[in-house]
Amino acid sequence: MNLHLLFIDKNSRPTAPAGNPTTHRHTATMAAGRALNALASVSGAVGVAAAIGNFCLYTVDGGERAVILDQFRGVLPDVIDEGTHFRVPFVQTPFIFDVRLRPRVISTRTGTKDLQQVTISLRVLSRPVPEHLPQIYRTLGLDYDERVLPSICNEVLKAIVAKFDADQLLTQRERVSREIMEELEARAATFNLVLEDVSITHLTFGREFTKAIEAKQVSQQEAERSKFLVQRAEQEKLARIIRSEGEAEGAELISEALIKHGAALIDVRKIDTAAEVAATLARSRNVNYLPSGGAGVLLNIGGGR
Repeated sequence: MNLHLLFIDKNSRPTAPAGNPTTHRHTATMAAGRALNALASVSGAVGVAAAIGNFCLYTVDGGERAVILDQFRGVLPDVIDEGTHFRVPFVQTPFIFDVRLRPRVISTRTGTKDLQQVTISLRVLSRPVPEHLPQIYRTLGLDYDERVLPSICNEVLKAIVAKFDADQLLTQRERVSREIMEELEARAATFNLVLEDVSITHLTFGREFTKAIEAKQVSQQEAERSKFLVQRAEQEKLARIIRSEGEAEGAELISEALIKHGAALIDVRKIDTAAEVAATLARSRNVNYLPSGGAGVLLNIGGGR
């Protein structure tokens, strides 16, 4: 009888037969890991590219210009136009300027030539000169309009308004606006700014001047009324003169007729007057006419006492 001894190694594991599900799961896990590693590599590359693009590229939108500040050379003289541009990271910094027209309202209180207080508001449309943006940034900064416009507008307004009386600011408003614009354009040009339009939007006088204007209007109305009364009196006087001349001329004609024709004219006037009286009495209800011989008798029947 033959004895066969089987020795089993405890460290050894049985080999799984082909087609075992465990093998497929292990293969799938390894493939997923490789895919995730590839995706992480791509994401890292994209992130690095985005970071490089963020540090190396900048965009200038429409209606804007850029000025470059170099850490070694200072403000560069070139003005960058619209579009996407390259810069040296950590060395060059772009500063964006808006070169479109921007409105601004500036108000000030000043005195007129006749010492009246007036509050005047000015609307200004301004823009920087693109070719001089490096100089503007070097001397004024990004808030150039805040530094320049309030000061020059207040100074020019006080100087121009002091040349006119209070009423001339109303009657010669176009001339005042033109002089203010000419002076402001000259002053703004020294700061490399262009003013496209300057207009007076609000004008308010002091309480004393307002009362004086109201009193003046009342006086003018009273003067017009007095003038009308005088004209009416003159017309009435002229009418009386004409009427008197007509009556005098009529009396003269009557006198000439009496001299020429005697009492016949008087008899005619008597007849006309009697006819008018008879017509008036005929229209009365309570008066009757009774002929008696050669003279008529008037009876008041049921009439008043």
